Amino acid sequence: MAEQQRSDALKFYVNGKKVTVSDADPETTLLGFLRQSLRLTGSKYGCGGGGCGACTVMLSRYDPQTKRIHHFCVNACLMPVCQLHGAAVTTVEGIGSTKTRLHPVQERIAKAHGSQCGFCTPGMVMSMYTLLRNKPQPTMEEIRETLGGNLCRCTGYRPIIDGYRTFCESENCCQVNGSAGCSANGDGPLEPAENGQTETSGKEEFLPLDPTQELIFPPELIRMAESEERTTQTFQGERMTWISPVSLDELLQLKSQHPQAPIVMGNTNLGLDIKFKGVVHPIIISGFRVRELFEVTEKPEGVCIGAGSSLATVRSVLEKCVCSLPAEHTQTLAALLEQLSRVAGEQIRNVATLGGNIASAYPNSDLNPVLAAGRCSVVLLSREGKREVPLDKDFFVGFGKTILKPDEIVLSVFIPVSRKGEVVRAFRHAPRKENALATVNAGLRVWFEEGSNVVKEMSVYYGGVGPCTVSAERTVQQVVGRPWTEATLSDAYKALVDEVTLGASAPGGKVMFRRSLTLSLLFRFYLHVLQHLKDTNVSEGEIPSEQLSAVEHLPNIIQPSYHEFQDVLSGQSEQDPVGRAVQHQAALSHATGEAVYCDDFPRTQGELFLSVVTSARAHAKITHIDVSRALSMPGVVDVFTADDIPGKKFRCFSTIDEEILALGEVTCVGQMVCAVVADTKPHAKLASAAVKVHYEDLPDRIFTVEEAVEKHSFFLPQREIQRGDVTKAFQEADHVYEGEIRLGGQEHFYMETQSMLVIPLGEEKEMKIYASSQHPAMVQEAVAETLGIPSNRVSCHVKRIGGAFGGKLTKTSILASITALAAWRTERPVRCVLDRGEDMLITGARHPVLGKYKVGFMSDGRITAADVRYYANAGHTPDDSVMVIEKILLHMDNAYNIPNLRGQSAACKTNLPSNTAFRGFGVPQTLMVIENMVNDVAVVLGRPAEEIREKNMYKETSLTHYKMEFDPEVLLRCWEECKERSELDRRRLDVARFNQQNRWKKRGIALIPLKYGVGFAEGFLNQAAALVHIYKDGSVLVSHGGTEMGQGIHTKVQQVASRELDVPLSMIHISETSTSSVPNTCPSAASIGTDVNGMAVKDACQTLYKRLEPIRKQDPNGTWRSWVAKAFLERISLSATGFYRGHDLYMDWVKQEGRPYTYFTYSACCTEVELDCLTGEYRTVRTDLVADIGRSINPSIDIGQIEGAFMQGLGLYTMEELKFSPSGVLYTRGPGQYKIPAVCDVPLQFNVYLLSGSHNPHAIYSSKGVGEPSVFLGSSVFFALKEAVAAARSDAGLSGPFTLHSPATPERACVACSTRFTQMIPQEETETAQPWALELP
Repeated sequence: MAEQQRSDALKFYVNGKKVTVSDADPETTLLGFLRQSLRLTGSKYGCGGGGCGACTVMLSRYDPQTKRIHHFCVNACLMPVCQLHGAAVTTVEGIGSTKTRLHPVQERIAKAHGSQCGFCTPGMVMSMYTLLRNKPQPTMEEIRETLGGNLCRCTGYRPIIDGYRTFCESENCCQVNGSAGCSANGDGPLEPAENGQTETSGKEEFLPLDPTQELIFPPELIRMAESEERTTQTFQGERMTWISPVSLDELLQLKSQHPQAPIVMGNTNLGLDIKFKGVVHPIIISGFRVRELFEVTEKPEGVCIGAGSSLATVRSVLEKCVCSLPAEHTQTLAALLEQLSRVAGEQIRNVATLGGNIASAYPNSDLNPVLAAGRCSVVLLSREGKREVPLDKDFFVGFGKTILKPDEIVLSVFIPVSRKGEVVRAFRHAPRKENALATVNAGLRVWFEEGSNVVKEMSVYYGGVGPCTVSAERTVQQVVGRPWTEATLSDAYKALVDEVTLGASAPGGKVMFRRSLTLSLLFRFYLHVLQHLKDTNVSEGEIPSEQLSAVEHLPNIIQPSYHEFQDVLSGQSEQDPVGRAVQHQAALSHATGEAVYCDDFPRTQGELFLSVVTSARAHAKITHIDVSRALSMPGVVDVFTADDIPGKKFRCFSTIDEEILALGEVTCVGQMVCAVVADTKPHAKLASAAVKVHYEDLPDRIFTVEEAVEKHSFFLPQREIQRGDVTKAFQEADHVYEGEIRLGGQEHFYMETQSMLVIPLGEEKEMKIYASSQHPAMVQEAVAETLGIPSNRVSCHVKRIGGAFGGKLTKTSILASITALAAWRTERPVRCVLDRGEDMLITGARHPVLGKYKVGFMSDGRITAADVRYYANAGHTPDDSVMVIEKILLHMDNAYNIPNLRGQSAACKTNLPSNTAFRGFGVPQTLMVIENMVNDVAVVLGRPAEEIREKNMYKETSLTHYKMEFDPEVLLRCWEECKERSELDRRRLDVARFNQQNRWKKRGIALIPLKYGVGFAEGFLNQAAALVHIYKDGSVLVSHGGTEMGQGIHTKVQQVASRELDVPLSMIHISETSTSSVPNTCPSAASIGTDVNGMAVKDACQTLYKRLEPIRKQDPNGTWRSWVAKAFLERISLSATGFYRGHDLYMDWVKQEGRPYTYFTYSACCTEVELDCLTGEYRTVRTDLVADIGRSINPSIDIGQIEGAFMQGLGLYTMEELKFSPSGVLYTRGPGQYKIPAVCDVPLQFNVYLLSGSHNPHAIYSSKGVGEPSVFLGSSVFFALKEAVAAARSDAGLSGPFTLHSPATPERACVACSTRFTQMIPQEETETAQPWALELP
């Protein structure tokens, strides 16, 4: 029992091999065990909280009662290793490898180009693998649902879906028979194309799926389950003891002895509390082996489900009941099924339990409102006896509190069948369509007098509008005894407004939206019941046709996508890979888990782990740092502050110093104060939490740009640019309009958090650094300066990066400097890997921007003048902010020739974490402001927005506002082709017809152009170098200055080398990016990685090829290997450097002119959305994107970059919200609070066309940069949404321009629709108290 100090033996299997653990720690998760104890690093740490799916593995268990083996996917980061006794674990390494044989699930994601950075790929593979183990021929819906718990930040999901679509059971599933794409109209030929149509070929080119070849379930585990004597297991850890009883009596005895000890089942709540909230439980009781908790009993009056049953099991039980019972008895069961299908991801549903959901009593639980409304009850058990209590308003007594006594457990839940005349429905709304905690949910039930529409009984329960599940009793009283009519419900709405209230500072914010949702969900229930009354012949009335859309689901069937790209040049050699859709060079390594990332390097002897201590105050003086308690803790070696830095104590960005560790004062929450090093990560984390920093608060905290403007708090210089006479043009314009738009920030959410390993070599002050950095030379320089040693003693190595998007530049160098300091002082290797929450807190995000504009235009739509001011929230240090506000002004014209244009931009200094570079570098913000301005002009004039856009586009060779000449011919081609491909004119009529026929669903369609300048305005940043070795066996090793972070630079560089040396791709290898091989590199950023590094590699290869020319002439019939061997014998150097100087780019801000970009790339994108006006939820119905990227070096990689950038833009403009408290604390520190797009957010039809006939003399092989531009095209979703909102406002009698800030979240879209329900919420109540979160920028 609890007093035992020994640990029992834990036995399980991993990938077919037996594992016995004699000292299991209750705090050790399966992920930590796999990665550290077994060195199986294919499973990745992405968030630590079960929210991203990067750590997905398959768990298999044998049930001795049913004699069946169950396979299910789980998040290894949440699964306690103590829970694994008798289980078989399968990881990505266990299903296939490049060394033995690939599994089809690995091969298909690689061949479909479904892997970019590759960090999420093993998790995707294991989710899909588990589905195939259970169902070898799944449906498309099952595939989509299976991948719903896995996040990807690179690909945009489309190629993953297309790759796995090939497993579908039907030959006509989504019109695809093993092909990853199809013709635009869905009925064209599905032929694999060399370079023209689809990117992957038919099913016959894939490895067949053969279920007989899978790993068998270990027979020993079957014998253990059937014959092993079941005894209580105890596992003793450093801080906690885990006790796992096998009988219900033992469980109750333990709970009686330790009433405060929690019972753990799925660990989806308790695990998060321990990890993220620092909760410690001396005793943990596992109920996992108590069979009574899993019993299911079906009775005529209902079904009794054991509290230990997983949500996936509950779902299966309910599905069986719904199929076997008469429809009138299944109302509650069907409502629960509706909720369960959207609760969390598959991995969480497989372990989270029904009893845990009830007992945790979270206010936004999706099940509790339905269980309460459906007359369900729970059986509670203790040593004192059993009691059955209803799950009603009296069961939930506060936040996380129920009527359970400390020594009671939930044994089972009884779900009664519904009665004749009873209707039960469940509704939920969440920030993301799936795998997101609900904002508001509801369980509603009504029971009618027999054969009548008079209400006999009613229940209305809500989640998300109070500290616990809320019963709207006074609202119910308005309905009971009355007929089910609009008049009755009108009284109910009034009562509900008064009954369910939220204060302005209510946790979670969104007060008006949440309150309006309670009304709109009740209205939706009203319509569902009306339909039910008609269907059961109780009432002849039916839902008016224009109201039907309120009860119809948004479309969600993913259609096949279509891609088109240029053919290779005629006469091109078959061996020449340039222009061909070559698979990412590491795709198979990604899919098998063999790809090595920074934290995958093995631990070295004596290695320490570093954890940073961050500021808890936004603006304060540090009076004392107390490290005494931390130093006394187990495993702690030392604590380092700024005083320990031997060299420079700061880094210089934008000519302003940024402290590496705080020196006496902190200026934001999250600023790094000191660092703790210990022997393990858990010890370092615990010790860093024990460091006590004492503060003295300072006045004048600044959080918003308005506060910064008021207090003149800026990072200088501010910038301004102007052409024409703006003042005069305003006077002459027919119309002048002023508006503004606020754009929120965006977290990078690269899947691999900041990671680095610093190894002191012990000689000549040498340091070797392995880092996940876009700029290894900056890391090298920063570490050298921090330690006060020459750069030639420091080498930085980057194997690959698990996503970056601009977020692994400046802050990575500071983190590396701190880690190097620890390694320097301790003379031991030190590793630093940030937790997801730390990463989001420390590293900053995309700049939030306030854009204010004044626009003058003529009645025919010509814009004659614009004056735009941009205020970017830079945070507490400058970072790259001045460069960002410069790029904001340089791109402010987008595609429009506005003759009189003035722009001003300022980087506002605030007390928030410093914002930094992010894909697009200010362009997505500035173009959003301009497009919103153009949109407002169209609304004022009552014209389609694309008409105004087209009228104001550059039409002929022109000068930009900074006097750079360009020809817009390709821009106009993109625009026209997108109009044609998207069938815009026809579909606009269809949209108008749809909106006329539907009151509560609206559609919108928008076409957006893009002109994007590629390159660094700072000319010196456009240089690159390379080193190419040819070995005697003919193999080629290429090194260059670019880092591989998913954008495919290594693959493209291999293609360059293959062409220039005329050797197959298989002979060319790129190992890493290293400052030892290629010095003084520039960052991999600004979409120029391949442009510049490709040219440097080309230069080196041409040098080598020229050196071999005499050998080839001597032996024209020889082979590459023979030529190389001969060259060595003749003492010809087989190593060469290459260099590319780059273009002379500049911007003179005094003269307001320059050539800051090498060239422009152009695009146009048309998107159609459908909006639910009652909730603000939407679906992207179709996207057609035409992109000019010159002559693509690798179309599959480029299309992947375009799609991924588009989805990131969709997130930026419609979903992703960073929320800060009024005191500057970041609320959104993980995937639980911060929602990036998931599989459910992909456009249902996503067509990408690479413009044909485009050339670019300014870059390698006439290609163009592709990484950043398409982020802005995600704004087409925003503007389509804005059109849909405008249609809803028109129904409400509103017209003219209106405010819709970015992101256009469901909350903003719903409130902007101004439905009757939002109008019922009193405005004044939400404006008197301090809000829950800051309104940024």
